[in-house]
Amino acid sequence: MYTKKEFEPQRFAARWSADGRGYLVLEKSKAGGRDIVLYDPASGRREVLVSASLLIPPGQNSPLTIDGYAFSKDRSFVLIYTNSKRVWRKNTRGDYWVLDRSSRQLWKLGGDQAKPSTLMFAKFSPDSRFVAYVRERSLYVEDLRDHTIRALASAGSENVINGTFDWVYEEEFGLRDGFRWSPDGRSIAFWQLDTSGVPRFPLVNNTDSFYPRITWIPYPKTGQRNSACRVGVVRVDTGKTHWVKMPGDPRDNYIARMDWAARSDQIVLQRLNRLQNTNRVMLGDAASGDVETILTEQDEAWVDVHNELKWIDSGAWFTWISERDGWRHVYLVSRSGKQVRRVTSDRFDVVRLLHVDEKQRWIYFIASPENPTQRYLYRIRLDGTLLQRLTPDDQPGTHSYRISPDARWAIHTYSRFGVPPVVDLIRLPDHERVRVLAANEALRAKVAKLKREPVEFFRVEIGDGVKLDAWCIRPPDFDPKKRYPLLIYVYGEPAGQTVLDRWGSSNYLWHLMLAQQGYVIMSFDSRGTPAPRGRAWRKCIYRKLGIVGPEDQAAALRAVLKARPYLDPSRIGVWGWSGGGSSTLHAMFKFPDLYKTGIAIAPVPNQRYYDTIYQERYMGLPSDNVDGYRNGSPIHFAHQLKGNLLIIHGTGDDNCHYATTEMLINELIRHNKPFTMMAYPNRTHAIREGKKTTRHLRQLMTQYLIEHLPPGPRNR
Repeated sequence: MYTKKEFEPQRFAARWSADGRGYLVLEKSKAGGRDIVLYDPASGRREVLVSASLLIPPGQNSPLTIDGYAFSKDRSFVLIYTNSKRVWRKNTRGDYWVLDRSSRQLWKLGGDQAKPSTLMFAKFSPDSRFVAYVRERSLYVEDLRDHTIRALASAGSENVINGTFDWVYEEEFGLRDGFRWSPDGRSIAFWQLDTSGVPRFPLVNNTDSFYPRITWIPYPKTGQRNSACRVGVVRVDTGKTHWVKMPGDPRDNYIARMDWAARSDQIVLQRLNRLQNTNRVMLGDAASGDVETILTEQDEAWVDVHNELKWIDSGAWFTWISERDGWRHVYLVSRSGKQVRRVTSDRFDVVRLLHVDEKQRWIYFIASPENPTQRYLYRIRLDGTLLQRLTPDDQPGTHSYRISPDARWAIHTYSRFGVPPVVDLIRLPDHERVRVLAANEALRAKVAKLKREPVEFFRVEIGDGVKLDAWCIRPPDFDPKKRYPLLIYVYGEPAGQTVLDRWGSSNYLWHLMLAQQGYVIMSFDSRGTPAPRGRAWRKCIYRKLGIVGPEDQAAALRAVLKARPYLDPSRIGVWGWSGGGSSTLHAMFKFPDLYKTGIAIAPVPNQRYYDTIYQERYMGLPSDNVDGYRNGSPIHFAHQLKGNLLIIHGTGDDNCHYATTEMLINELIRHNKPFTMMAYPNRTHAIREGKKTTRHLRQLMTQYLIEHLPPGPRNR
């Protein structure tokens, strides 16, 4: 499972062409490499747009390895992204090559000065004359006719970042690509960050050189100084930059989203205050830098930043997502902000806005009004009428869609908890299957042969009318007259939901293997997880992160122990990763008489040591919530440990720092608490780097459970 990858599903990495003619895929070429191929959705007709034979650099014998690609708007050029390297979470730097489709000339961007794998986010101008990219924190533009290169925004110092982001903006706002071409191709709007004064955190690599190598990262922990952030608009012809005139301290406000406002004279920005309970949508004048607030979104807890701002009707209106009535709904807002119209309504959450069909006046979105574990496709008229579920009623599970520009087609992926995904092409709105794109038949057959019981989805009532969604995997030879050990899989924070009816991949298969050994496996979604159950469900944890969730989890455990006599109270285990690692520590420390064995991977033992954006969003400033930070941090309860605890952490974790786990270790030592510790040298938060690391990790976890939480049934 972890070496041969025999249980990995086949993906179908397709995307719709910008003109809506069909969908684009990469396919193996007979000559080596991969061709870029266009498929007609109706007929299935195949057309090779770019042959791999055209992507052989001068002096080489094999085609470029394609990590990404893009066509210019006039389709005369193709941009090829290759030799990519990871920065933090994603491979966002690499080499870029341009193919002139008429002359078949292929050349590398960046000139002679560009070192390998140093270009980021290259993209064509809308007029197909230039390519802009980031290199070493500076923004450049390269002329496609004469290959001249000009710097439009230079870093000037190691503290200045143009066109991309520091660690915390990338991690918590999901921002990587930090510049946008104007629709007319004459200007570029870009973010600039100044990290000066932000405390640096050292990542120590002890294994890859003769002496340790240290990488210093600007990392603002709670209450500390943030990077200063601003947005500029630079003219491509003159290189002159106009800075947007944002009020207030640029270090205590965040520019979380920015783009052109459907035309080339204005940009739209989403600006959060440091507490992240106010989001101001602003229009900025590209020439003067003047700004105007057109919409203010506020919440007593926090406001979420979304990507669903879509302009329609030639920029007269934009879509907006708000929880202002207690549920996550779609709104239409006029350009001036003076008119706000609700499109969706009733007591359900819009999980994600997928597409706006302006011509036919439909909005397509994902929701699941009746069951938070499911995901279905809906559509509704822009005027708020004719709500329709498009996913067939006989297809429970999780559905995702990549909708064509004309909304006539969609690439549809469907899976269930124990059923690998199927990818097909469907016709909208009737959801008619046109053809299967990735059946995963071999994997489905292999999974079907596994010895297993059907998963059970259920709800647990924990008091005061609160019910938690849950699932349960039982041993294949389950005998309800006997007692079994219970292992709980937990996350329990706003960044993730564990109780979903979708293919669980390697986690599901590992849990299934444990069930075959004689374990019962369960998971509960406590309050505060991002389930579509309304604002109150998600935000009742405000200033109480690490407090409400663990209490809910313990209450759910007590309830299932009472209701299911086949569970052995003397053999209760819990495990989780990241926020789930923190939840595991809470369980073991705060409820030592309930949980007997825990495996905490990459936890945050002390919330004070995590980053500003995430932690302050849910907890407020540490100076204003001293008790909340203390009670939400498991390190302060380490003295109550009674059971068996395995702590696992990568020493190169840039996210949840290994140093905080060392602080927890010191606390456990101080209280003479026995525990087991495994440090993975120089591994990051995912603990996947290096050969056979994942296999070693899973074997370690499995063996620890077998030794400390013995499997198998026992007589009552």
